Order: sequence, then C-alpha cells, then structure tokens
Amino acid sequence: MEEENPETTRELHETSLYQEIRPTQWPIIYSPEYNIGFLGLEKLHPFDAGKWGKVYGFLKDAGMIRDDTTVRATEATERDLLVVHTKGYLNNLKWSINVAQITEVPPVALLPNFIVQRKVLRPFRYHTGGTILAGKLAQERGWAINIGGGFHHCSADRGGGFCAYADITLSIHFMFDRLQGISKVLNIDLDAHQGNGHERDFMDDKRVYIMDVYNRGIYPHDGYAKRAINKKVELQHFTDDKVYLALVDKHTNEALDEFQPDAVVYNAGTDILEGDPLGNLSITAQGIIERDRLVFSHVRSRNIPILMVTSGGYQRSTARIIADSVLNLKKQGLIPSEEAENAPKPPSFFNLKFFKK
Repeated sequence: MEEENPETTRELHETSLYQEIRPTQWPIIYSPEYNIGFLGLEKLHPFDAGKWGKVYGFLKDAGMIRDDTTVRATEATERDLLVVHTKGYLNNLKWSINVAQITEVPPVALLPNFIVQRKVLRPFRYHTGGTILAGKLAQERGWAINIGGGFHHCSADRGGGFCAYADITLSIHFMFDRLQGISKVLNIDLDAHQGNGHERDFMDDKRVYIMDVYNRGIYPHDGYAKRAINKKVELQHFTDDKVYLALVDKHTNEALDEFQPDAVVYNAGTDILEGDPLGNLSITAQGIIERDRLVFSHVRSRNIPILMVTSGGYQRSTARIIADSVLNLKKQGLIPSEEAENAPKPPSFFNLKFFKK
C-alpha cells in the first residue's frame, strides 16, 4: 500500500496560473516580461537575459507561431510561491543584497528593493508562472514548452546560480495537488549543472524520480543534494556528442522503464554547448537538437505528458539553437497541434499589444 504523503492534503488556494487556452493555441508559453533589462546591469552576468524574447522571435519568423496562437504567461503571486517557498525566504528577497548574491550581480545590492522587485524578481515570477502552467497544458495536450524557466538551483528556502524561485518544484507540486492522474513525476535535468535546488526539495519524496546528467567539475558541487538523484550521470570536462547522446539515450529509456511516471519535467539547458564559459562541455548545436529529439521521442512514444523548460545557456547563439530544436520537434511530429497550426489569421486590425517586444 502506498504511504500517504501529507502534501496531498494541502488546502488549495485560488490561483490564476492554471488558465484555460483555446484549441488554436500551441501549448507554448511566453511573456515579454521574461526578459530582464535595467541600466545594463544584466550584462554583468554571462547569462543572456533577453534570450527568451529572441527564441520567441525566431519561432515567429519561421512561421510556426503567431502572437494569437501562443500562450501568455501570468505572474506567480506570493500565495502561489508559498506552495513551496518559506515565508522567511520570500522575505529575504526584500533585501537587495540577498538578490545580488542569488543573481551573482553585485551592483544589484545597491538598488532600492522596489526596483529590484520590478526589474529583476518580477520577470522571474513570470517565468515561474509559465512553468507552473506548462504542467497543466502538458497533461491536456501531451506536451508543453515554457520558453523560459528552469531555475533548478533554487529550493524552498535558498536561491543561487541566477535562480530566485523554484519553478520546477512548484510546477510539480501544482500537478500533484490539482491534476487528476498525476502521482509520479520524472524530472530529467540535462542542464550542464547539477540541479541541486529541486534535488533538495524532493530529497525524501518517492513520488519524484530525478535523472541528472551534469558536468561533475563545475558549480554547484552540492554533495548533499546528490543523495536525491535516482539516476546520476556525471560527465567529464569536454564530453562530446557521441558519448553524451549515447548516455542520454540509454539513461532516459531506463528511467522511464524503471519509474513509469505519469508526467515528465524536462530541464533542457543549452549550457552544454561547446564554448560555453560555465558548462565546459563540447556538445555541438546539432547535438543539442538531437538530445531534445531523443528525450521527446522516448517520452511521447509512451504517451506520457512532457513539459520542457529552457534553463541555462550562456552564449548568444543558444537562442537560435533552442528555436531550431523546437522547429525540429515539430518537423519530427513530436509536438503536434493541428488546430494551432491551421488557425486562421486574425483580422489585420487584431493586435495583441502585450506581445510586442
């Protein structure tokens, strides 16, 4: 008999994150609010804080999506965040020096916190709302992609590594609490860095199986969090396509067969790209595209819902690669949405201003 988890009895709060979407919308989530920019401070971190808008733009230019056929993310509220985060942690974010440490941009410590909330943390809350919604859409449509999110270094009571909110943990808890038939989730983390945030959050939760493939020689070196990994694949510096793709293929297949999840969360970081200053691996752009195809192919062939987040990637070329990968998934028939693809164009006067960059 399965042991009852006290989390399943949590009283549900009202939330606007689980919105309904039209059949003519792709389960692809984005908001212009994702992109971070204030006085050039975002340039002090190697992360491209505008890459999400570039991905969205590339997909539009390719003719796959339009403003009216995609889903706009909404901001996660404090009550939404409290499903996982402690009140104490959220209060700590009201001190700019703490946010500076989490984002690894020291000058942020000098800014009034109301500016930090609006220009730094508010975008993160939109990302988080997008990842939470992606869980619902994945169950409804079979798949969903949040063009942002993937803050896998943040846990319930601590942030770090440019991750202020635990969007992956939150999305999984929302699924457990609000979606019928979701009682086991497989978390596949293929970012170059160990996903220590969600690992700490699900340390003793048997409902979540974690597969993590990461470079063992880089941040965060979290030995305690590694105890939560069910399938741990540690890579050496400069691992190449051939070795990497064989490992991803083998272990994804094994994890799915072993755990037989009701849903999959896929953290598709692109910091594995050769030349990435933080990932220190040697995967080509085509290798990343093939990696995503392998994961989606294994999961979709089993009729298991999958949600994807884009996570890390510290080169200007990663936005193009993410878009090319999504386009390839469509070409391979792995992310179908016939009504969205064939949706009639709206009248010329129709203009969704909130999607303007």
